Amino acid sequence: MRTATVADLRNHFRRVSAWIENGETVQIVKRGRAFARLVPEEAPAAPHFDAGKHLKRLREIWGDRVFSAAEVKAMRDAELEGEEG
Repeated sequence: MRTATVADLRNHFRRVSAWIENGETVQIVKRGRAFARLVPEEAPAAPHFDAGKHLKRLREIWGDRVFSAAEVKAMRDAELEGEEG
């Protein structure tokens, strides 16, 4: 754990904030006594991708149909046409 004084926060905030951004906890000292800690915020967890739900939904929409390469190309071209307009 790093230590910084109140004066360090005021005069060297970039350096102290860089420590926090790099995942370090910073103890703040005032008049020789520790009185606070700055702790990095936890990154939000990535949403979990449930392949089972996705496949179930695809089957509800398309059933067991298998598309040919020409059909896939036609669908992609149709989507791109809509984006241009």
